[in-house]
Amino acid sequence: MQNNVLILDFGSQYTQLIARRVRELNIYCEIHPYHKLPQDMDPFKAVILSGSPFSVRAEDAPHPDLSKIKGHKPLLAVCYGAQYFAQFYGGRVEPSNIREYGRANLTNIKSDGILFDMVPDDSQVWMSHSDTITQLPTNGTRLASTRDVENAAYRIEGEATYGIQFHPEVYHTKHGKQILENFLVNIAKVEQSWTPDAFVESTVSSLKKKLGNDKVVLGLSGGVDST
Repeated sequence: MQNNVLILDFGSQYTQLIARRVRELNIYCEIHPYHKLPQDMDPFKAVILSGSPFSVRAEDAPHPDLSKIKGHKPLLAVCYGAQYFAQFYGGRVEPSNIREYGRANLTNIKSDGILFDMVPDDSQVWMSHSDTITQLPTNGTRLASTRDVENAAYRIEGEATYGIQFHPEVYHTKHGKQILENFLVNIAKVEQSWTPDAFVESTVSSLKKKLGNDKVVLGLSGGVDST
């Protein structure tokens, strides 16, 4: 059933937080490395690109294969993802005069933008980047700014592709969960039908059928978070 969300990980420390916020919305999601996309994209109704410690201007910048995603599925690009589209799809990314890290406030929110429905002007967001988008990608339309970042959010017209320079998944972005819900539910039309209990029940049932009377050796590394 096409009702899952795919998160492409570019090495951000916040990627697991994105997944947590999505699951808090009762939506199932999976995290995959940016260079190892699932062969079958049919189960995924929407895609989120994470941030990254890399710069899109670097020679070793991560380059995902988005040929089956961009323009085909609703896509939300966070931080590095937003800069990636600007850098490689007709826009421009340049070094910031200062490292933009910490709290900021949204301004000039486009009132007719679904992504920011129920998000008030001056809403606090969290920035963490050293580059900035100086020119939007081809067909890009600005949706919001901050005092220091002109292109804090944008949409690529003609497709359900959105880029946001800030991190909606962290606590300091006050309306981050609302923004994720606006994208996943109102734009991508993902159903809020998943629960952790249902996942455990279906997974245990599936494993019992697969394993039968076999024995299992399970190795875990790390603490309770990894478990």
